[in-house]
Amino acid sequence: MGLSPMKAGLAEFAAVRAAVHERYLAERRSSPLGEVLETSGVRDRVVEHLRRVAPLLAPDTARSLVEELTADIAGLGPLEPLLGDPSVDEVMVNGPDSVWVERYGVLERVDVQIDADAIARCIDRIVSPLGLRLDRTSPYVDARLPDGSRLNAVIAPLAVDGPYLTIRRFAPRALEIEDFCSTEVANKLRQLVREGRSIIVSGGTGSGKTTLLNALAGAIPHGTRVVTIEDTAELRLPTAHVVRLEARAPTAEGIGGVSVRDLVRNALRMRPDRIIVGEVRGAEALDMVQAMSTGHRGSMSTVHANGSEDALRRIEVMVLFAGLELPLSAVRRLIVGAVDVVVQVERSGGAGRTIVDIRRVSSVSSTPSLVSSARA
Repeated sequence: MGLSPMKAGLAEFAAVRAAVHERYLAERRSSPLGEVLETSGVRDRVVEHLRRVAPLLAPDTARSLVEELTADIAGLGPLEPLLGDPSVDEVMVNGPDSVWVERYGVLERVDVQIDADAIARCIDRIVSPLGLRLDRTSPYVDARLPDGSRLNAVIAPLAVDGPYLTIRRFAPRALEIEDFCSTEVANKLRQLVREGRSIIVSGGTGSGKTTLLNALAGAIPHGTRVVTIEDTAELRLPTAHVVRLEARAPTAEGIGGVSVRDLVRNALRMRPDRIIVGEVRGAEALDMVQAMSTGHRGSMSTVHANGSEDALRRIEVMVLFAGLELPLSAVRRLIVGAVDVVVQVERSGGAGRTIVDIRRVSSVSSTPSLVSSARA
């Protein structure tokens, strides 16, 4: 979405955009973290500025310019129409004028004009009010949009052709387990959750791990106290008694950071019945496995893995990252005693995600062998 020649010819345009943008950011910074300035308020400010600097604009031109500036300042500029398209699951900006989307599981390039400054403004607009740091010393960041969508941004020097921006849309409709498998398999999984089996959901990037985890949590019995822990809060559990915790990156001074591992340890003091960790990526796997094996049955998490056996091997390695110098045999016994079921989910044709394997973890061997229980 570029400027028309008539708009581009307005010498005041850049000044108007810069002035309103600065005022917008100033208000966002002075407001509570995450508070969103209403679009109507931004539009009023744009109209006021336009009347001051370009009072002779034709009405049609003024209206068009107001809408463009409002989207640029209050929304995400030329990306705003993509985020309003329900068929778009993911938006990927690979640098200036290189925008891709995922629709129904297929990647396609879209004709959107956006320069490096506009990408930087989009990123700044989201991360600034959240108190997140993004500069040359900390050149990448994860954040969450007001609707729950997840954003990742990378700038120079890491982004060679950047800035890069990736937005994974938050699904407006919570999926059911049946969206991943047959009714028969879904009922088996619900029974496992109700029984308090500890479950690991494994799969590749974008396979639907978090979405499936959210669906499985719908089978947790009412009255159960659940504590969720995530790097970036995405889970929206359909249960009443939920306490949500989100990790925090350190400040520019390198202080104040709270890791997922810190939160898992703290959750144990919050009288949880079950703990759900959005994803285990490192040493927090040890704390999660210990929680599963010390009275918090029915806890769940996800892990990036190519298969069920690979998932257990990855957890094994991550537990070793904790640095306690545990012998491998003890780590394996700990995992076998903690994890009951591994559910493997994969992308299917188009936008589909499918459970391809459900396995019970054997409890009779010090080696974390897998016993097939179902095939979706």
